Amino acid sequence: MSLDLNLEHIAPPPVRKDYGIGVVGAGFIVRDIQLVAYGHAGYNVRAIACDVPEQARAVAALRGVPKAYDTYAQLLADPEVEIVDIAVPPHVQIDVVREAVRHAPRIRGILAQKPLAMNCADANEVVCLAANAGVTLGVNQNMRYDQSMRALKTLLARGWLGEPVLATIEMRAIPHWQVFLEQYGRLELLNMGIHHLDVFRFLFGDPESVYVSARTDPRTTFPHRDGICLYVLEYANGFRAAGWDDVWAGPAREGGAPDTYIKWRVEGTEGMAQGTIGWPAYPNAQPSTIDFTTKREPGVWFAPRWKEVWFPDAFEGTMGMLLDAVATGAEPAVSAKDNLRTMALVDACYRSIDEHRPVRIKEIYQN
Repeated sequence: MSLDLNLEHIAPPPVRKDYGIGVVGAGFIVRDIQLVAYGHAGYNVRAIACDVPEQARAVAALRGVPKAYDTYAQLLADPEVEIVDIAVPPHVQIDVVREAVRHAPRIRGILAQKPLAMNCADANEVVCLAANAGVTLGVNQNMRYDQSMRALKTLLARGWLGEPVLATIEMRAIPHWQVFLEQYGRLELLNMGIHHLDVFRFLFGDPESVYVSARTDPRTTFPHRDGICLYVLEYANGFRAAGWDDVWAGPAREGGAPDTYIKWRVEGTEGMAQGTIGWPAYPNAQPSTIDFTTKREPGVWFAPRWKEVWFPDAFEGTMGMLLDAVATGAEPAVSAKDNLRTMALVDACYRSIDEHRPVRIKEIYQN
């Protein structure tokens, strides 16, 4: 038997690329990731704005964006802007959405940054604002478009691994915490772990409950409770998924030799897959990987490889899925309504930390 090793690790391009995009935010992710990906994909970015006007102008000049505005209100009033890409801190994202939907139906779609809000209740308000205005709202949960995660999703859909038994993600990496996070009281799970929690949902669906054990990170000096987080997602059929989010990763910045990585593994009744996420090597372009074995080809390990990387290439996918949804009238592949379940999972994680017990997701969100 010969297996098809085209694992669809790249999302197909959207059916339309010509919608005018306005970007709210001009930080590092916009400058060096999103706009680079959009340029490569041929998306039509027309304008940019942020709360530091000279920063917006500098990014516009660097990335060839025709217009830079001093305020996002000015950008949202631009008649060429049909799609709004929001890349601002989560506590102010709802204000941008509230203003953007006032310009419907000209503004037809919004790509909101993850996390969608500070908690599930606030995220639900964002979803309602867009729905009531008839604006398509997607969420930039970009790990779903990491190449190894898309390839793994294909393996699962084809049944090559059989019924999933156990999945793990082990992160030993040191994120850059933005200054605005110091005011939140929610750190790792809301801003980094949310990638892993959401991708578990993408791959395996919704768990019944979650248990989290967390401690502070010795390197992070501002007050926080969830620095290093260990969590187990419990599914009704017995499947388990677990994440180790270690943002300390040893004294790699204090004189010790570094050993940073993200590894993942999925074991099923018919096969097994494992791989790496290349993001910790950024700015070096290190592709994620996948290796897998299946009973359909006994005794063989397959190791397909590609040149694309999560940062920046996956960001073509998140904007592309929104452009497709606007063009076709379908729900975005990462819809804001679906993302409420990810936000509920995050809230359940924090309740688990506070109450030292497994928390059922239905305690947070019933729909």
